[in-house]
Amino acid sequence: MLDMATTTARRSTLAPDPSHFRHSYSKDTAQLMRRLSRMEGQVRGIARMIEREEYCVDILQQTAALRAAVDALSILVLEDHVQGCVRTAAERGEADKYVDEVIDVVRRTLGRPVRSGGARPG
Repeated sequence: MLDMATTTARRSTLAPDPSHFRHSYSKDTAQLMRRLSRMEGQVRGIARMIEREEYCVDILQQTAALRAAVDALSILVLEDHVQGCVRTAAERGEADKYVDEVIDVVRRTLGRPVRSGGARPG
């Protein structure tokens, strides 16, 4: 996982001028927020299950469902990022930085090491 300083530095380095740029996921904000609310409910439900000392396998099934929900949300944001942010960067001649960033974050998400020596944003 990226630490907050790295994430903030990377965002400020790559973020296009906000007056000319809109994050592509912003068209899906309501859907993303609904999904996040459902995930919050799932987390609270898992906490209640643990408090009630429910069966371990049932808890594990709920954590697997939560993980799937997080993955689905991540895919939506990634798709929007590639279709919007990366496409905009390509139009501006900055695609390489954004493509490398996407590859790095996908590798981290999958638990794979980040490539060394490549052009990296920031």
